[in-house]
Amino acid sequence: MIPVTVYSEMTPNPNTMKFVANKYLLPTGASVEFDTKMSAKGYSPLAEALFDFPFVAKVFVASNFVTVAKTDNVPWDFITMELREFIREWIAFGKEVLIAMPSQIQLDPEQDTTENASPSPQALPKFEASELDDAIADLLDQYVRPAVANDGGAIDFLGFEDGKVTVLLKGSCAGCPSSTATLKGGIENLLKQHLPEVKEVVAFNG
Repeated sequence: MIPVTVYSEMTPNPNTMKFVANKYLLPTGASVEFDTKMSAKGYSPLAEALFDFPFVAKVFVASNFVTVAKTDNVPWDFITMELREFIREWIAFGKEVLIAMPSQIQLDPEQDTTENASPSPQALPKFEASELDDAIADLLDQYVRPAVANDGGAIDFLGFEDGKVTVLLKGSCAGCPSSTATLKGGIENLLKQHLPEVKEVVAFNG
């Protein structure tokens, strides 16, 4: 058994809580999200086990944290300690967090797409490669991704077409009341400032 500490942290989304470990669970930049026990089966034993709690609605795993979304009928006060201890013990006993990445979406043959993995059967939109892809991805990596991870989520760049940047929000950012404001006020302004060709940023909702 290895010494592990896990602390819980509120996120801007009132329905999600971030559980941060003092060790890496996934390679930096990789993240994966599950919204049912079935979608986690064969991929993440930890996520699968978390869905056995009746109040767990969604599980998102990134570099050194797990973000859990809960159902509306239970307040965090009653379940935070239990979840934190469960995740801490799971990691301490060296149990598998992720055994395989779910189906990966190939956006660019040259690109490592582990961070674009999505277990959901829905297909992500396909975009033609554009000459701005690298610049947009770099800006998101440098300015946006660290802040989003800090809030218990992740952002993946899907594509650029006709002045519109499409991103996928995961973890606490998906369905968060403040994510639209962040998307429009923060990310859209940032990209427009650096790249005049960008007219709008939208989130893909499936």
